[in-house]
Amino acid sequence: MALFRLLCLIAALLCPFAGVTEEQATASWPAELPQQPVEVRDAALLQVIDATAKLEVLSSGHQWAEGPVAEPGSGAVLFSDVPKNQIWRWSEATGSQLYMSPSGATGFQPSALQQGSNGLIFNKKGELVLAQHGDRRLAVRTAQQGQQATFRTLIGNYQGKALNSPNDLIELKDGRYLFTDPPYGLKGGDQAADKQQAHNGVYQLTPDGVVSLVSTELTRPNGLAVSPDEQFLYVANSDAKAAQWWRFQRSSNGQYQHGALWLDATAEVAKAAGLPDGLKVLPNGMLLATGPGGVWVINADGKVLGLIKTGVAAANVALSLDRHYLYITASQYLLRIKLKT
Repeated sequence: MALFRLLCLIAALLCPFAGVTEEQATASWPAELPQQPVEVRDAALLQVIDATAKLEVLSSGHQWAEGPVAEPGSGAVLFSDVPKNQIWRWSEATGSQLYMSPSGATGFQPSALQQGSNGLIFNKKGELVLAQHGDRRLAVRTAQQGQQATFRTLIGNYQGKALNSPNDLIELKDGRYLFTDPPYGLKGGDQAADKQQAHNGVYQLTPDGVVSLVSTELTRPNGLAVSPDEQFLYVANSDAKAAQWWRFQRSSNGQYQHGALWLDATAEVAKAAGLPDGLKVLPNGMLLATGPGGVWVINADGKVLGLIKTGVAAANVALSLDRHYLYITASQYLLRIKLKT
């Protein structure tokens, strides 16, 4: 009898919905999250995800979850809680745990909002690189003991003036970084007294530390990604009045230019929560891009194939190391959904 009770306890811990009805399990699901999240607009969507795929809640209770990234080796997911100046780590083994604090406002620059990191990547050397809102820089973690980390600045100014608040970043095959610099981390945004840049830019940073502007055309440049062959750069514009994705073409000298509006979601802003924000590109060229309503699945020709509805504003996405799962930061949540890639 004691063994039976022990086995029942283990089963309950491993499967919290074991022994309850479907109605009871449904009642425990957060009401704001859809139970049928996949909206198919084109059959090509089914190459990427099943129509019956479900969201999983991996972590909740955050103020604004952002910047998910899969950790090399372990496959654990790091993600920022921007207003709380924290990074959290989720894994199958341990669940969600506070990983780093502070994460982006460490005193490097005066910061009225004291906001933490936003976008996170692991570079080709395996180093964690952070877009730090509060410190107004891109930085590499150099060491960490417990939740306390030290950093090396990659870039914190352009033409002698402080950056706004770097938001998201990617690394190209040749080691260049591309990053966006909207004013979200500044108190007052474009009207902030400490805003030193006249624009909200998209930048390039070379391995030897040379920074240059790619574009000043977007009002709120945010998430960015490149096509598998790196011939195109996609940048999200998180502006409710111009909720758009732009595309830039790589020239013969390797620079991205000729930016043009690629897809406009402004008409959808009034219908559902969220704006164009973080995005990733699959090996087949399809984009997984957060926008009004959730995660938009878009083919390389700019056709919307479907939507992964999140019910709350989705901020960013990351692929698992094996690309079998999509991780989504959305409002207070870290979510996951199974892919077919």
